[in-house]
Amino acid sequence: MDKKIKRNIKLDYISTFITNLNMQSSIWVLYLAYCGMNLMQIGLLEGIYHATSIVCEIPSGALADLVGRKKSMILGRICVTISCIIMLFTRNFWWFAFSFFLQALGNNFNSGSEEALVYDSMICLGEEENYIRINGRINTVIEVSQAIATVVGGVMAEYSYFVCYAACTVISLLAFVPVVLMKEPPVLKTPEEKERLTARQLVARHFQTSFGILASDLRILKIVTYFSVIFAAHTLLFFYSQQYYYDMGYNKIQISVIMLLAGIVSCFGAIASEKLYRRFEKKVLVFSAAVMALTLVFYSVGKPLLSVGMFIAANFFNAVLYPIESETLNSIIPSEQRATLISVNSMFFSIVMIVTFPVAGALADAWSLASVLGVLGLLLLLFIFVWDVKISRKNGR
Repeated sequence: MDKKIKRNIKLDYISTFITNLNMQSSIWVLYLAYCGMNLMQIGLLEGIYHATSIVCEIPSGALADLVGRKKSMILGRICVTISCIIMLFTRNFWWFAFSFFLQALGNNFNSGSEEALVYDSMICLGEEENYIRINGRINTVIEVSQAIATVVGGVMAEYSYFVCYAACTVISLLAFVPVVLMKEPPVLKTPEEKERLTARQLVARHFQTSFGILASDLRILKIVTYFSVIFAAHTLLFFYSQQYYYDMGYNKIQISVIMLLAGIVSCFGAIASEKLYRRFEKKVLVFSAAVMALTLVFYSVGKPLLSVGMFIAANFFNAVLYPIESETLNSIIPSEQRATLISVNSMFFSIVMIVTFPVAGALADAWSLASVLGVLGLLLLLFIFVWDVKISRKNGR
């Protein structure tokens, strides 16, 4: 049993690498523009993606807790594959919307499930204290995979968007293999949870317990709120950077090279995460977020070298924050509600995204993308300042 459970970690490295070998990651905004979508429509499509996450994130997490993380991950792979096929053949806004819906649903099935499967596997092995190190390695794999994907995707897209999305479809099929080979770890349950209940009663009790934990432990709420805002800002920066650099005269290969450099630096951020957090603790949270905010502000200046340098720095510190958030959250969540509460975290992120992305796109069509990103950067700096002041007062500093 232990050998099969221990194998989950290595299989997750492989699964993570394949699923993040996403050729469209650095060109999907440009692809939608090529298909006739304006920035507001692109923002709406991203909004549909996150609206789906809001509706489906928690139920998908509950499904993973109740029927198994592995089954939930397989369902996620099915949805993503269908989404890639639709993107390959359509030029219609509503079909794009359906594809984004399936992509979000697939990611919902996978997000909390995969993280919970890895953490519970480590509990079974008695190695949960090493989770932040393992999560840092997982994030390094993500960065390496995404770096490869951005360059290869950019080159493919410069030649043919069809070839790029065909490659995405093949990769989504390969992503089934490591998941099928995983072993579902046992989840320790209390005597009350072992009662024979109907499916409806199980779901009802599960949600009551999960939200009860969320309401009674404000630490969880503070963690998910802060990181949701920061990660949403970085996501907006990352995706709209495609159009930003394109407007500045860069071609798709040059944009992919910028993304590659950012991805390489992000690997170092993921590796350095544990050491930085152990040494600086809360300070690294504030400083990392401030760098992202300043990057958005500097985008409004319109200086190519400055914006590229800040973009690379922002990716480094974003990679620093991911393992910290994951370890901080997992350490205070009960195992039997882990996937659900991780999904609550993702839902908060989606709420921020569904507001900011379409609004930013609409304003960018009316004004300019650089100006809108600059304003968002100033708002993010204000949010970080308010959050830091509250934390400092609580800690008596």
